[in-house]
Amino acid sequence: MEHSLTHVFERPVHGREFFEEVIRENLDLGRPERVQLLFDRRIQRNTPGKFATRILTHGVNPSLHIGYKSFDLKQYFKEGRGLRTESTINNTKDFGVNRDLSNLAYLQRLTSHINHRLLEIQRASQNCRFSQQSMQRLIEPSVTEDGQKAPGLKFGQPRVIALLMALCLFLTLPAGFRNRQLRKQVADLLGLDPEEYRPSQMTYDLRRLRLKGIITRRPGTNTYFLTPYGRNTCLFLSRLYNRVLRPGLAASIEPPPKVEMPHPLRESFETINHQIDQMLDDVNMLN
Repeated sequence: MEHSLTHVFERPVHGREFFEEVIRENLDLGRPERVQLLFDRRIQRNTPGKFATRILTHGVNPSLHIGYKSFDLKQYFKEGRGLRTESTINNTKDFGVNRDLSNLAYLQRLTSHINHRLLEIQRASQNCRFSQQSMQRLIEPSVTEDGQKAPGLKFGQPRVIALLMALCLFLTLPAGFRNRQLRKQVADLLGLDPEEYRPSQMTYDLRRLRLKGIITRRPGTNTYFLTPYGRNTCLFLSRLYNRVLRPGLAASIEPPPKVEMPHPLRESFETINHQIDQMLDDVNMLN
């Protein structure tokens, strides 16, 4: 069974640019922790199937493939102007139902839900604007309207970066997340055993995330959800750190001795430094 959804762009060139960015930003959707968010299914060690994101290119038309057991979720840019999302069920028992026409309506709703969930993830990853005021509110200590002190989340600290990146895994989780779920992800990103990142530390981090407006807690429970502000914050800062700051600093700083690592950014910095030194030398400021 196949269920498809097509969005046609009024300006096809913008649609192709969007899809190319979507491919770059969603290469990790095939990982087990992301698959279970996309399909709303728990992935365990004995879950069959190979979890991977595949990018297929035929000529100049790339397609994105995400698998769950024998299910295939495919996305590509059709006829130069339409973003097409296709869900193909090869075995209905992957979703706990038999091969019977009486289950057709349920499978249609299920595949439609998966298609829209993928598009929601992609829409969120492409809409994460962040203002200067938001940055200041995040990294500096603040006081909430009811007088509670909210510690700052210092951008660049490994623990803060791990928190932001881990929260990106829970962007569209319908049931929210709990202390234990987030704690395991943060510990993995920090390269620690869960025992080394204690529950009390996770509780402290959850409190400051909540006071900063990044997450909210369902009343009477220990279940948390990302807020729209939190979603944008986590996406923007995670992408900024991983795609700009880390590679930019690595490219601009001189490599260790005996290691030849030419890079255009480093060469440009060297040219600027040479020109500044030359200007200072011309006015005898280096003597």
